[in-house]
Amino acid sequence: MRLGLVGYGAGGRLFHAPYIRAVPEIDLVGVVTRSPDRRRDVAADLPDVAVFDSLGDLLDAGVDAVTITTPPDTRRDLVLEAVRRGVHVVADKPFAPDAAGGRELAAAADGAGVLLSVFHNRRWDTDLETVRRILPRLGEVWRVESRFDLDEPGSLDAGPSGGLLRDLGAHMVDQVLTVFGPAVSVTAHLDQIDQPEGRTDCGFTVAIAHRDGVHSTVSASKINHVSARQWRIYGSAGAYVSDGTDVQTDQIKQGRRPADDLDNWGYERPDRLGTLHTADGVVAVPSAQGRYDEFYRQFAAAVDRQGPQPVPARDGIATLEVLDAARDSAIDGATVRL
Repeated sequence: MRLGLVGYGAGGRLFHAPYIRAVPEIDLVGVVTRSPDRRRDVAADLPDVAVFDSLGDLLDAGVDAVTITTPPDTRRDLVLEAVRRGVHVVADKPFAPDAAGGRELAAAADGAGVLLSVFHNRRWDTDLETVRRILPRLGEVWRVESRFDLDEPGSLDAGPSGGLLRDLGAHMVDQVLTVFGPAVSVTAHLDQIDQPEGRTDCGFTVAIAHRDGVHSTVSASKINHVSARQWRIYGSAGAYVSDGTDVQTDQIKQGRRPADDLDNWGYERPDRLGTLHTADGVVAVPSAQGRYDEFYRQFAAAVDRQGPQPVPARDGIATLEVLDAARDSAIDGATVRL
């Protein structure tokens, strides 16, 4: 599959290109960026990959699919441009500002007969893969807490189209919907700050009642100078507690790349393993392997009609519906039913 990458900021450089390059079924043939600094980054990281000034130029060169990883306020028009040219699309999250916008893009892709996948790569997080593995040992799951604090004030997307809820919140909500099922109600609080671009949410707590009876809470912050990645899962047979790390992101920032050693990629540090608490005592739980490249492997197979999409647009819309409800809940101070 010939794939083009639109945008080469932190997202394109750290979260897309390394994992695309780890999939033999994909040939990364072009990057779209006009920034001189970004062009230098592409030349250093991907010396065999062409650079284009616009999505149109990339499409004219010939690709089967594109990944759109530009800022949220530019994403809609670029997705629609690619779809209208008959090209399959991976859209970074949030793939639309709200659920209505997501439905518009999904309808356009369906009408054009192309695939539209949402880059919820954190379905393949190391800690989430470990959670999936341990769930059968917890009996009936009652309550779930997922916390993700980042000490990254400078990376907060500001203004009405930004905010932490739409950014990290999209991943965290998608994770609990994927594992614990659809939401029936949402109650939320947003921390807000004033920035030159406008009022911006910089932290959140979102409580979700799931259709099957599980109650989950996801929370995050970005400007409070604390870092943590935690799970607490309570069930009829015990509990699972995890205070781990952002494994694959940390590895990328250390200069490692998945294509160099996939067999040893994406495992939690031995000193940060989660623990299972039952009547039999407390035991450490071995780390599952996290593999963001699996998103692109599944996407390539779907383009080749050899399997389902990794995250179809309908899943992205379900996440956006929860995020919409969370914003309404925070404004009105009330629970929103879906």
